This record gives sequence, C-alpha cells and structure tokens, in this order.
Amino acid sequence: MEDIAHARLDNLEKLIKPAGFYRVKSRRIKEVSQILLDDYQGVVPDNLEELLKLPGVGRKTANCVLVFAFHKPAIPVDTHVHRISNRIGWVDTKNPDETEKKLEETFPEKYWIELNDLLVQFGQDICRPISPKHEECPISEYCDYYHGILDKK
Repeated sequence: MEDIAHARLDNLEKLIKPAGFYRVKSRRIKEVSQILLDDYQGVVPDNLEELLKLPGVGRKTANCVLVFAFHKPAIPVDTHVHRISNRIGWVDTKNPDETEKKLEETFPEKYWIELNDLLVQFGQDICRPISPKHEECPISEYCDYYHGILDKK
C-alpha cells in the first residue's frame, strides 16, 4: 500500500492500462492507498459503510471487496447481474442499486457470495447482451425475457 501511495503516477498508469480508464483509476488507487494509510492505519475496512466513504468506491466495488477480500456475504451488482436478474424476472429494477436490494430480499444470505460469480459467468457465456444463446440456456423455460420473445413471434 505504501509503494502504491508513493508510486509515480505514470508507473501506475502502465500497470492499470489494460483495465481501461487507466488514468482515472491510477489516480484513484493512489489516492485511496494514501487515505488507507493515513486514516485506517493501512488496513482496508471490512464493512460497507466505511468502504463507501473512500473516494471512487461505489456499492459494486465495496461489495466486491467484502466478498473477495473478506468472504463476507454481499451481492456485487455489475451489468451482467443487473441485466440477467431483470431478464429472468427475479427483479424489475431500473438500476444496479435497486437490483442489489431486491436480490438481497429474494435470496437467503448464504447464497449471496456465489450468486455474483454464477450470474457473471452465465452472462458472459449464455445470456449475453446481444444474441443470447436461448437454445443453450438451461433455464429458458423459466425466463421472462425468453417467453417475451416467443410471445412476439
């Protein structure tokens, strides 16, 4: 963390570049590293409220930290999770924050950690944004989106 906080920005940018938006992300990572050192004694907070206080950390990132760093139950909602949850009909929401809340109400906490991984993989392999693979989908018979397409034919 100290190395990152004191690193030259151009060196961080080279490391972050493959992830996209590397200039913004590099500045933010450097800034957050310094805040963690100054305000948190170099320890990453393990609760949502404290994580959300860090600049550039939204609900998705905070929930990812909780799940992947601390193995705490949370549901990180990215575009895949939001899209698929709405397509299947589990939720009827307009944004990822609403989707997170509805999924937390719908699924028992013991499933939260694995839910994100399952839906992200499902969204990359089967329920793609464009040209979903309905013929390969193991849950198409339960899917509102699929039935909506059939109804239009």
